Amino acid sequence: MNEAIAPADDSTQPMLAPAVREALAGRHVVLVGLMGAGKTSVGRRLAQKLGLPFIDSDHAIEESARMTIPEIFAQLGESEFRAGEKKVIARLLGEPQQVIATGGGAYMDPETRARIRDRAMSVWLRADLPVLMRRVQKRQNRPLLQTADPVATMQALIDKRYPVYAEADICVTSLEIPHEQMVQTVLETMLAFLADTAPPPAESLAP
Repeated sequence: MNEAIAPADDSTQPMLAPAVREALAGRHVVLVGLMGAGKTSVGRRLAQKLGLPFIDSDHAIEESARMTIPEIFAQLGESEFRAGEKKVIARLLGEPQQVIATGGGAYMDPETRARIRDRAMSVWLRADLPVLMRRVQKRQNRPLLQTADPVATMQALIDKRYPVYAEADICVTSLEIPHEQMVQTVLETMLAFLADTAPPPAESLAP
């Protein structure tokens, strides 16, 4: 897995996005990570740079269920939410190329990870606990954090999920920097990964 932690120099930005889109060869881009990692804010701007549609899978789930995510958790339970999430992401991966921001638990499902591996490039936005908590405390619609000790709950999620998120193609540390710098770092890391994994030219395969 390729990893980047520092913001990139913006001098090469104009040529980055076209090069990344060409190297993707029609594959989706799927953002994974915990709540508060910046998947939606970075994903929306990344999609704009790549000239691709953007979809937040949580919003797609709410549209499909005609309920908000807190309502799904409260009325149907987490298991029903996860089943719906799995179906929605499978559907999204079957659509034309787009940038998809997934919910924090989506990548934990082995079948979903396999589908993403087959049809997309996965980008893990990794954030440290203090960064995550500063961000999630701005919103009160996080069902998994409705506990007596949200910090301990978030740390438990980090301990459980980060080893699985590490299976993503690349990892970019989510920093408290302007979104444009984050997007550029993501693009540079994506291009480096795609260059490393591109098949060799046809002539090099000749006997």
